[in-house]
Amino acid sequence: MTSVGLTPLNDLLGGAYKGESGGLYPGRTNSHPGHSTGLALARAIGPRDVNGTPDAGGKYALVSIGMSNTTMEFSAFKALADREPGRDSHLVIVDGAQGGQTASLWINPSCPCWGVLDSRIQAAGVSASQVAIVWLKEADAGPSSGWPAYAQQLKNEIETMLQMLKQRFPNLRIAYLSSRIYAGYATTALNPEPYAFESAFSVRGVIQDQLSGMAALDVASGRAPWVAWGPYLWADGIRPRSDGLTWACSDLSSSDGTHPSATGQQKVAALLLDFMRTDATAREWFLQ
Repeated sequence: MTSVGLTPLNDLLGGAYKGESGGLYPGRTNSHPGHSTGLALARAIGPRDVNGTPDAGGKYALVSIGMSNTTMEFSAFKALADREPGRDSHLVIVDGAQGGQTASLWINPSCPCWGVLDSRIQAAGVSASQVAIVWLKEADAGPSSGWPAYAQQLKNEIETMLQMLKQRFPNLRIAYLSSRIYAGYATTALNPEPYAFESAFSVRGVIQDQLSGMAALDVASGRAPWVAWGPYLWADGIRPRSDGLTWACSDLSSSDGTHPSATGQQKVAALLLDFMRTDATAREWFLQ
């Protein structure tokens, strides 16, 4: 379908979806209410040695976490970002996302995905103590429980992942979250609409829980990183979002209509790079 008739969350400021108000953040806004906290944490991110001690000659890492779509999109972003002339020279970008590794798998401490992640970080020449930022984009395969049950399930899974990430990476300061791209062209039950659209409410729910003071997501006590939206990627097919974003059929794989094609990967990569350049918190550590 070239459109499913839903309004992107960032454009739904005056409306609602099944009883849920619009906006990327609570209060019908697209601005983070805890922006000052995030900015302070971003400004404190800097190079460390392998043991995590601040070191002007050290490094710090941005790591992706997620499933197949995430690794496809982040790989394209890394290729762009590694050539970005203004990127901080101490920053190391690591694609830790892996095909088939959905949220329900990552929340298992015994998942092989964690070992693969550790190997990729090591291969990039950084340590767990140098991981400072995460881009997390997740979903589950074949959701079927409907609204709002699955959105709540995914929210809980993301919150568990954030706590696990903080335990593994003690100097992790910020986690940027993104929800799914458009899935109206899907030809399988892997993650069709409206689940792709509704995953944005899972992300917003995580942020709401942290803002509401959930102990498990407390930043000050070191239980979780500060959480904010990364780029919001969903648009209603070929119906332009207020900023012009669309998803054409050619942006999705012809095999399943769910994974991004080469053009779709580049579209997300460009959105992610633009976010890193312009977001007030991200540019503090991404740019020199």
